[in-house]
Amino acid sequence: MSLASWFRWNEPPNRISQRNPTEMVVETLMMELSWQIKQAEKQQRERENEYRKIKTGVDYGWLVSYPKQSYDISPGERLQLEDICTKIHPSYCGPVILRFRQLVAEYEPEVQEVSRLFRSVLQEAVEKIKEEEDAKKLAKQWNTKNKTSLSLTTFKSRSKISPFISDIKTISEDVERGTQPTRRVWSMPEFRNAK
Repeated sequence: MSLASWFRWNEPPNRISQRNPTEMVVETLMMELSWQIKQAEKQQRERENEYRKIKTGVDYGWLVSYPKQSYDISPGERLQLEDICTKIHPSYCGPVILRFRQLVAEYEPEVQEVSRLFRSVLQEAVEKIKEEEDAKKLAKQWNTKNKTSLSLTTFKSRSKISPFISDIKTISEDVERGTQPTRRVWSMPEFRNAK
């Protein structure tokens, strides 16, 4: 028996499973939310310990054991947040996380407020994506309109007008033939009395 079979050097490396990019975005954003909730809980516990220390003058923090995660968002709210996350394009995942972290650092929200802050960041990103898509659609429509108008312009410029062959009667033709011109003005339609 060879050592290579023990270490599995000859086998191809396991590849990361091919998943849908939308699923990866949802999973990444929800992991960020749960991490921020844990951090908010930790900060809230530290604030409570500082308050107790100031109030009683004694530090019993070493005696208290805290559960790993006591706050969790409701299943309905989680589904709503995951639904909003599906609307986020993968290229916006990083900026959304950065914006969320920035707001959490700025406001230092309570644990219950973290999910609302996360929702506002997601909705802001969805609106921005929608605005950019609308702008792209308008630009595309504008470009197609310009292309068609240019093609019509080039088509019109190719058509030639022959001044000697015309079905349009003019006053000068009537004078040259020696006939009497009619009384109407040529730019107006001809109205005749029905008798």
